[in-house]
Amino acid sequence: MPYWGYLLILLLTAYFLISLLLYILQDYLLFKPEKLPADFQFYYEHQETEEYNVETRDGAVINGLRFKAKDPKGIVFYLKGNSKSIKGWGKFAVDFTRHGYDVLMVDYRGFGKSTGRRTQKAVKRDMQVVYDKIKQKVDEKYIILYGRSLGSGFATKLASMNNPRMLILDAPYYSLKKVAKKYIPFMPLSLLLKFPMPTYKWLKYVNCPIHIIHGTDDNLIPYKTSVKLSKIKPVQTTLYTVIGGGHKNLNTFESYHKMLSDIITSNTKKVSLDGTSIKVKHNLSEPHA
Repeated sequence: MPYWGYLLILLLTAYFLISLLLYILQDYLLFKPEKLPADFQFYYEHQETEEYNVETRDGAVINGLRFKAKDPKGIVFYLKGNSKSIKGWGKFAVDFTRHGYDVLMVDYRGFGKSTGRRTQKAVKRDMQVVYDKIKQKVDEKYIILYGRSLGSGFATKLASMNNPRMLILDAPYYSLKKVAKKYIPFMPLSLLLKFPMPTYKWLKYVNCPIHIIHGTDDNLIPYKTSVKLSKIKPVQTTLYTVIGGGHKNLNTFESYHKMLSDIITSNTKKVSLDGTSIKVKHNLSEPHA
């Protein structure tokens, strides 16, 4: 066999082994869970909480916390990112309880106190089970879905199958396959990815108002991703830009909190455009300043 033949076999073998490793190890690369003992006690200063455990049909247990507001106007179902547990994520609940909304956060399978084998299908099913539990006590017109980073995909899927008051996406991705392709462009991702998370496909079926918040300096999921997502359902979508915001620090910007306040306290009814200049067109043949 000629030299180039051996080289080709060597390259194909290496490619296959790398693909196999990516398939096996991707759960460890994508998820950074923090596990908590079953007897762990959650505590947040100045926050009243109630802990829940929901058992799924395959025997897994999804652990969650409800942060209580006084005389709540509704509830925010907060779907977190890919790291840690609700032990740490719980500190962000104040951004909603201060506006009079209860907040429900849950840990995905393998995070915190939650158990069970983690797959995209299983997590989607778990989130629907939790959403159904919320609906038993709260009318959907009072439910806000908030998805942060990884959670933006699951939140979008929920919104596409239900009728919440609104969907808020914080630093969302177009699809995880697109994100992965940025780092490993030559791998057969369609075959390898266990969590392709096609947010853009699910967004097409969302009928509630959509609010997207993204930082211009996000190096993990570029700002242009949200621009692209905002064009899928442009009539019902509003894009909010945090100038200088990165992927993990939007909460440190005053503008983010103003945006969030405007979103969740706004009237979601369609704004009347009667009497506006919406139908006025510029005469392109004339110069304009």
